[in-house]
Amino acid sequence: MNDAVAPQRHLACIALVVDDYDRAIDFYVNALGFELREDRLLGAVPGNAAKRWVVVAPPGAQTGLLLAQAANDAQRARIGDQTGGRVGFFMHTDDFARDHAAMQAKGVRFIEAPRHEAYGTVVVFEDPYGNRWDLIEPRAPG
Repeated sequence: MNDAVAPQRHLACIALVVDDYDRAIDFYVNALGFELREDRLLGAVPGNAAKRWVVVAPPGAQTGLLLAQAANDAQRARIGDQTGGRVGFFMHTDDFARDHAAMQAKGVRFIEAPRHEAYGTVVVFEDPYGNRWDLIEPRAPG
């Protein structure tokens, strides 16, 4: 019998390359309703603005987005295209109509009309960089 305790792990952050920390914070916090979990100065990067550790997340979420300001041309070339044009981020909600309406009122760009799928109600939207997101209210099991 193995009495070892299973390791406790979770996905802490996912990096998202952005052009400007404050612009990204404004969108994720004010348009999507995320919380600003961390915003710490890490130091200067030669030839660039000061590097920061910026994490945003939906209220109650365990995993956050690390907003990583591009520091060179290769990183700037990836802004908005980290997933090759596919939907790369999936945000679940318990009230699709509420969140869809709030996001529309804040100017979030939806690229299609909401639709009903076997897994729930979904709509695709884009962040200011062109990254595609699904807003999903999952269908209740059963």
